[in-house]
This record gives sequence, structure tokens and C-alpha cells, in this order.
Amino acid sequence: MKMLVTGATGFLGKRLAHSLLKDGHEVTGLGRNKQIGRLLEQDGIPFIQAELSDKEAVRSAIARGFDVVVHCGALSASWGKDEAFEAANIRGTAHVAEACLLGEVPRLIHISTPSVYFGLGERTNVRENDPLPAKQISAYARTKLAAEHEVLRVGRSGLGTIILRPRALYGPGDRTILPRLIEANEQTGVPFIGGGEALIDLTYIDDAVRAIRLAATAPVEALGGIYNISGGQPIRFAEAAELLFAKLGKPLRPKNIPFAVACAAATVLETAAKWRPSGGEPLLTRSLVGMLGSSQTLDIQAARAALGYEPAVGIDEGLDHFVKWWQEQQREDGAL
Repeated sequence: MKMLVTGATGFLGKRLAHSLLKDGHEVTGLGRNKQIGRLLEQDGIPFIQAELSDKEAVRSAIARGFDVVVHCGALSASWGKDEAFEAANIRGTAHVAEACLLGEVPRLIHISTPSVYFGLGERTNVRENDPLPAKQISAYARTKLAAEHEVLRVGRSGLGTIILRPRALYGPGDRTILPRLIEANEQTGVPFIGGGEALIDLTYIDDAVRAIRLAATAPVEALGGIYNISGGQPIRFAEAAELLFAKLGKPLRPKNIPFAVACAAATVLETAAKWRPSGGEPLLTRSLVGMLGSSQTLDIQAARAALGYEPAVGIDEGLDHFVKWWQEQQREDGAL
């Protein structure tokens, strides 16, 4: 198949592009990072540098006769300016979806997020049709939900769409979730909000790639659907942290924070950050408190039934792969 991957310079997009190329697909990457784009081209993946907010650039890129477009591109962060999230996530997704419709692309796979389900409270085994919060907890979640609406809107005009909501991606190449825990452990300690008892869902990167590839060839009955994706093995945050640092061979430094204290601190820090001229990210956000301090897990039965998705890499194995990669990176950087 001839496939375009937006966000191809990011964690998921890059892994997906290489996986597709390895299996003989004709894959093109689109993204912002010129340096990573050059590396993709060296590996045999043509690269288009473009901002998702540039409607004409996106339309030009997608008017090339693709069979499937996978939209991984987004501004994914726990903090930032509303306008930046809106430009990348809402307008950028609208540009991609509309270009797919104009270019008569048969199928668009949109990568969304389960963050749209969650706030500060506990929610477990959440299904795709369960009620959403009246108000999203972050600009990221709000704009990703609006992006889904753009995809569904264009889907009603005839574009074949599938929306995936993968939870907390980790594995080789992760520069966000696990590296931040490692950094926190080295500096102030890993925050155990509410004692670290919250259940969390993690998704190994190759399981997410597998879900996308299944969506690319799923039967027409699956089109128009929204599907949760996870590793299917909820684990206590404290247990996951203990396992990670045991594999790293480093002592875990937990920092116990009562849930109510963390909520109050995050609210104050977010308010202060909004008033700072720099607008820098606060040390603690409400979305992070909810993620680490409240049990938040997904039901993935719909993906199993409609896509044939089944997680293949458990947390123990996935952390082994991450730690091996991380230690190799540290040696290359001279940190070990």
C-alpha cells in the first residue's frame, strides 16, 4: 500500500513509518523536524517538511494518491498556549481530513487520546461510548476531542475513518513518560500521589503500531469507529515504578504526596503559570495528578472485536526493551 504518516518525526510516527517500510509498503513521512526528516530519508522514507496548520502544504502533500493516511501529528504536551494546541490539533487535523477527502484517499486513521475521558477522578474500564467529562482537564485533551469531531465531520461526507485512542505509549524511543520518571527520581523523587496505588494503563509502542496496521486493513464495518488501545494489563503506579528502577539497577526514591495536597498544589501552580510572562510549564499539573493519583484504565474489547487487536508485549518485557535502549543511549551520550 501507499501510505502517508503525519507526525513521522515523533515517537509513534517514526516507529510506524519504519515498520511499514520494513514490510514493503511505500511510505512517506510528513513532519516538522528537518533533522529527523533527513534521517528518515536516509532510511528510504521520503519526507515532506510541513506544518499541519499550513492548509496548502498539507493539501499538496496529500494530493499524491495515497491508499491510507495515518494522522499521528499533534501538539502533545501537558501545558502550553491554547492557540498552539488549537492550530496543531484542531485546524491541523481539519486540514488533513479535508485533504484526504479532496484527494479521494480511501482511509484516514486518526490517532487521538484517552485523555478525553479523564479528569482528576477515578474511572476504570472506560469504554468508547461512556460519557465524557463536561469539561476537559487540559488544552491538549480539549483540542484532541475537537480534532476527533473534525474527523467525524469529514467522515460523514464520505471519507473512511478510524479513530484510535492509545494510552501512555512507552518503549525504545520514548523521550517523555519513562525518561521523565527517571529525571524526577534523580532530582526530587518520583511522585507517589496517594501512595502510588492508582491503576494505570501502559501501551508498548509496537502494540500501538500493530493497532494502526490492523486499522489500515480492517473491514469496512469498522469504519467510522473509535477504539481504545492499551496493553491490557493495568498495573499500580508504584509497582510499575519499582519494576522500572529495579531493571535500571537504580534505587527508587518515592516522594509520597497526599492526593488532596497534590490537587491543591497543581491548581495553584497552573494559575501562577498562566500569569507568568514566560508561560512555562508548572512543576505539577492537574492532568498529571489525575494520571498518577487516580485509577484510570480502558476497556479494549471494541478494538479486539472490530480490529482483531490483541496486545502482544507485556509490561515486564516492554520495560526490558526500554531499559536496554535507554542504557545504550546513555552510553552513547557518555552518561554511563
